Amino acid sequence: MKILVINAGSSSLKYQLIDMANKKVLAKGNCERIGIGGGKLSYKNFAGQSYEYNIDMPNHTVAFNNVKNALISGDEAVINSLSEITAIGHRVVQGGALFKHSVLVDEEVINGIESLNDLAPLHNPAHIQGIRAAVEAFGREVPQVAVFDTAFHSTMPPKAYIFGIPYEYYEKYQIRRYGFHGTSHRYVTGKCLELLGREEAPEGTKIITCHLGNGSSIAAVKDGLVVDTTMGLTPLDGFIMGTRSGAIDPSVVTFLAEKENLSPKEMSDLLNKQSGFLGLSGISSDDRDVTAAAKEGNERAILTQDILRYQIIKYIGSYIAAMGGVDAIVFTAGIGENQTSHREEICEGLSFFGVELDKEVNASKRGELAEISTASSKVRVYVIPTDEEIVIAEDTAALVKSLIE
Repeated sequence: MKILVINAGSSSLKYQLIDMANKKVLAKGNCERIGIGGGKLSYKNFAGQSYEYNIDMPNHTVAFNNVKNALISGDEAVINSLSEITAIGHRVVQGGALFKHSVLVDEEVINGIESLNDLAPLHNPAHIQGIRAAVEAFGREVPQVAVFDTAFHSTMPPKAYIFGIPYEYYEKYQIRRYGFHGTSHRYVTGKCLELLGREEAPEGTKIITCHLGNGSSIAAVKDGLVVDTTMGLTPLDGFIMGTRSGAIDPSVVTFLAEKENLSPKEMSDLLNKQSGFLGLSGISSDDRDVTAAAKEGNERAILTQDILRYQIIKYIGSYIAAMGGVDAIVFTAGIGENQTSHREEICEGLSFFGVELDKEVNASKRGELAEISTASSKVRVYVIPTDEEIVIAEDTAALVKSLIE
């Protein structure tokens, strides 16, 4: 069974073709600048050959057709026929309270995703474009599956997801904490349970998963189920990120809006696109650039990193309290998998919980699965590279098998 995994943005379409027989990625790439001119298709096959094509792609259907051609044509072909593609799995950011697990796509599901557009105006409309384009390009006989970023967090209790505003707004607009990066948190939680020898019996386990990248979130996972997470109604909540402010006093929003005469959209842009690492350091939204500047003594870069580590330590500490302990802490995603100094400082700040980091092992591990805690540490600490695409592919394969059976 071969599954095509899709992550559609408003002007992009990322894809991977995965052979589920051996979980091998046969091809992957991205269609960029869809609908805005100057389109580019990047493509890499399992043999390591990379290709780039400048192709005008006025819409997602044209983008899909170019992906189809790349998969079966010329030297870069990885399959003989499109009939080898069993199904298509789509990443969908916001499933709200409607979708608590992955589902086969039909018109009712599309309408449901569309009804949540107000909660994810930059993402859900693009996902719908991708789904409709896939149907048009591949036909309705190829099953489509939607896998939701929010689904893994749907086990949170009301005390964790209800905000302290008049309850009527939760009832009227579904304003609540949803959480994001769910497929990543789900994947690394599963791997961590395997490492703990508890994949078949997660009851009693307490795990904190830290997805640290340009966008970041932390989840508290008890008995294999999420009980709290840092992102809220949108991915803006939590701690500082590449360009996002993270949680701030709500009065900052009204104060700044009045002082700077900013519209709601301008205020949203400031908090989502001009804050975080970029706004604090004045250097870059990329942690690697901020780290380099900090090493050279740049005070604002040093402050940015101090704030990031401090906030992460606070969240982890609060989740340890919420769960009544912790068995393991997991670092994943671009920063979590590669930034050894962040891991060291964060673990040092948690040493009073019994976290002991093997500094030598930690310093040598980037982008690979590893335990970085000492043998005597009361809390296991792991680096687990995330793989959201395989989660999407596995869910898609399982739902397609249910159709056959």
